[in-house]
Amino acid sequence: MTRTQQLAEFIAGFRYDAIQQPVRDYARTIMFDGTGALLAAANPDFSTGRLIAEFVREQGGTPSASVVGFDFKTSPVMAALANGTMGYACDVEPHHPEAILHPVAVMIPTALALAEPARRSGRDLLAAVVIGCEVEYRVSMALGPAELYALGFHPSAIAGCFGATAAAAFLLGLDTNAVVRALGLAACQTSGMMAWESDPTENARPFQMGVAARNGVTSALLAQRGFGGPDAVFDSGHTVFHAYSRNPRPELLTRDLGVKFDGISELAIKPYSCVSFLHPGLDALFGLLRDERVAHGDIEHLRLYFPQAGQHCIDGNPLKSHCAQYVLPVATVHGELRVSDLFVDQRVGNPAVAALARRVEIRNDPELDKLFPDFYATIVEIETKDGRVLRRRNDIARGYPESPLDDVELNAKFARLAGSVVTPANVDRLARMLATIEAVDDVTALADLLRSPR
Repeated sequence: MTRTQQLAEFIAGFRYDAIQQPVRDYARTIMFDGTGALLAAANPDFSTGRLIAEFVREQGGTPSASVVGFDFKTSPVMAALANGTMGYACDVEPHHPEAILHPVAVMIPTALALAEPARRSGRDLLAAVVIGCEVEYRVSMALGPAELYALGFHPSAIAGCFGATAAAAFLLGLDTNAVVRALGLAACQTSGMMAWESDPTENARPFQMGVAARNGVTSALLAQRGFGGPDAVFDSGHTVFHAYSRNPRPELLTRDLGVKFDGISELAIKPYSCVSFLHPGLDALFGLLRDERVAHGDIEHLRLYFPQAGQHCIDGNPLKSHCAQYVLPVATVHGELRVSDLFVDQRVGNPAVAALARRVEIRNDPELDKLFPDFYATIVEIETKDGRVLRRRNDIARGYPESPLDDVELNAKFARLAGSVVTPANVDRLARMLATIEAVDDVTALADLLRSPR
């Protein structure tokens, strides 16, 4: 079989029982964390969720799928667009360091959009998220995430469309031939440029996840109706590999297919609401401030050493969530990083943040380059006003599978994020339901809770 056929056959034959128990357990945790991040984006104080919800409400459509955090339903395609956009808005959802992906931001919205109208079970919802994340991961690794970045494409958006298609095809029960067509239609719709880095509103960045979810749902629904599509997008002709990579590794698309589920198992959970590239550095920074008893007023210069291939994303980026010169000073002055810091510029009205922002510098260390993108190895260097130079290196951020957050931290994060949108009572109900998602017979109960704003 061709690679396209192998992948399609895997998706068409996929079942919940094929997921190993440790993968199921971690997937449950990932869904719990990702749902909290999705809900937080529905806070009306944040423009992204408010504007995308207004847009899809105006488009109308058969009201069968919930828009998270807003008290209305729309069509599955438009719900996927709205919820996918919100899934990445707060930049605090699980991510895949090696593949440079935000797959959960795409897969939970995709799965909800089709599982709710069909009254599918929690087992099916979890399985859809697992297979979607796995396919997205495999596409990114086969293309090469660093290759995508170098060409100006966003891995989460390009690969995310295929992951969403896989999740949607699973829930619709498409056969192998229909999945082949759906993957072909997904290839025709793949999009997502790194151009969002110049949008300081932070609206365009998560919109790409919404587009990936919307296009994946559209691809599967059209294939279900018999709509035709390319049949060899991973094999011959105008392939995905030729379009999006100059050094692809196509064999990674199907290697150990169905045996390994690294698309879920290697996801990292974010303790900080910002780009994942800055997480190892934030851990190092907080450690130095604590251990060396350094206050923000003691700092003369703050330097961040980071792999050269990723520097463009964090050095002076107009987006607050991706700007080291913003994130590090805010974290230093406040002692934390909040979701609202992405949307309200703390440099305005806070002289301490503004002053420290002018003293942050990004540098390169060739030793760190060797590990990227498998590791976002970072060195933080603080030069104090009394002449001390303090350095700390960190390769693995808290929240990685190798350094997981404990249950207390995970529950507190969920309560903080979800509680910004829904009532405390519904936060508790959601937490209990997500903890036992496989026992849920009909996910409409979950969708009803997610749709209920404070």
